[in-house]
Amino acid sequence: MRKFYIVLFMAGVLAGCVRQEPLKTTERLTVVEGSSVLPPPGRSDLTAADRPALIGPLDTVQVDVFNVPDLSREIQVDASGRIAMPLAGTIDARGKTAEELAATIEAALRAKYVRDPSVTINIKNSVSQVVTIDGQVVEPGLYPVTNQMTLMRVIASAKGLSEFARQNDVVILRTVGERRMAGLYNVAAIRQGAYDDPPVYANDVIVVGDSPQRRLFRDFVSLSPLLAGPLIAILQ
Repeated sequence: MRKFYIVLFMAGVLAGCVRQEPLKTTERLTVVEGSSVLPPPGRSDLTAADRPALIGPLDTVQVDVFNVPDLSREIQVDASGRIAMPLAGTIDARGKTAEELAATIEAALRAKYVRDPSVTINIKNSVSQVVTIDGQVVEPGLYPVTNQMTLMRVIASAKGLSEFARQNDVVILRTVGERRMAGLYNVAAIRQGAYDDPPVYANDVIVVGDSPQRRLFRDFVSLSPLLAGPLIAILQ
């Protein structure tokens, strides 16, 4: 009898973990069922709004000065966010786009009597534009922020959620101005199409919460193999 009550208790604790609501059509989501086919995306659906790539400390840029090969070179931004090149001198590159840095170098060269300088900047390697993901993912760490990085893409880069992840407790920490902000997200709801996959940006910190219920189930299975069979049968 005692085993029976333990099984019922564990089943109640884990009921929310094993049930999954079916997809439903809402104002934000259209569900195509049965033999219907999803319509193909339009051209505008295949491209998203561009996000400017910013230069930061320790990034590597390629500087090309048209018709002045001696000034063209690959430069690594120093730890303070600056670069140094002949004639142009020391220039603050931190927080600038490639186009903005090119314009700044052109102005510096023009001041040194270089006639009509034309500068092109390419970001060859970016180590400053990264997002941190921690908590219950398979591979926590730092991941580069691509042009259209989102929460689900970061989780996928980290090889997905771990066994003990709490899907409704995912936090994005972000600094806006001088204010520290946090957004709470439900990965399961995003997968169900309840709301959009939120974008993430450089310097965001993502923390995936821990599920005590999943750990309890793991411990229960390991300590009580005889009870685990009836429990699994009930959950199925």
